[in-house]
Amino acid sequence: RGHEVRLPLRDAGIAGLSSLGSPEETFARGLDVAVSLGGDGTVLRTVDMVAAEGVPLMGVNVGQLGYLTEVEPQGLRMALKRFLAGSYEVEERMLLQVTVDAPSFEASPDADGRHSSPDARSFQALNEAVLEKTPMGHTVRLGVSIDGETFTPYAADGLIVATPTGSTAYAFSARGPIVEPTHRCLLMTPVSPHMLFDRSLVLAPAARVRIEVVGDRSATLSVDGHNLGTLGRGDAVTCTAAPLSVRFVTFGPRDFLRILKTKFGLSDR
Repeated sequence: RGHEVRLPLRDAGIAGLSSLGSPEETFARGLDVAVSLGGDGTVLRTVDMVAAEGVPLMGVNVGQLGYLTEVEPQGLRMALKRFLAGSYEVEERMLLQVTVDAPSFEASPDADGRHSSPDARSFQALNEAVLEKTPMGHTVRLGVSIDGETFTPYAADGLIVATPTGSTAYAFSARGPIVEPTHRCLLMTPVSPHMLFDRSLVLAPAARVRIEVVGDRSATLSVDGHNLGTLGRGDAVTCTAAPLSVRFVTFGPRDFLRILKTKFGLSDR
């Protein structure tokens, strides 16, 4: 139909479409829309590549749960026609900015450069940032400050700081509240806390949450499911709302309750 099509370079090679490949660092420049074909993990990867350029994202559920996707495979052609005809809306969702304060920190090689700013100490997430015990380790002690004021130390398997979109990801598994995804807030949820206070906190979108490793046991930092490295005593991360938002293509208002019922198999009675 006369439109230029691009694929990330590696994906293009795998699909046998090398002529359409574009390096990830230039992939988003000038795009009208990014189409994510997969599940929620593919959406997260697409966000990494296009959010900084403000490119709207259309998620097509070729995965399993597909909570972040708007379109089912059989509706893809019609969705593209509607987009190209201008018959769509854009829904903005907040991103989380995660800044690492650790002199010796280096993001692990398997992070593949994703989420990271050029200084490799600042990362963005659509779902969450997690500081938690190492795979074979014990409970970690994490000191929390909010807006510069000491809150409390946690003894837990970990702490999750999530966006509203991330409230149905890892935070949901840790029994955190479900938050409407276009809302703006920070959600802090402990993972298996070994203390009397075990509740989630829903904080203002302008809040600054600083989490410091205060015990001798190290903790691993993950951003949207990617393990970025290990932090030791005195190392910390600060979580705030990112200046950028993610722009999702929608075709009419998203019925939050209907989506919840469909994705989680809830009945009407």
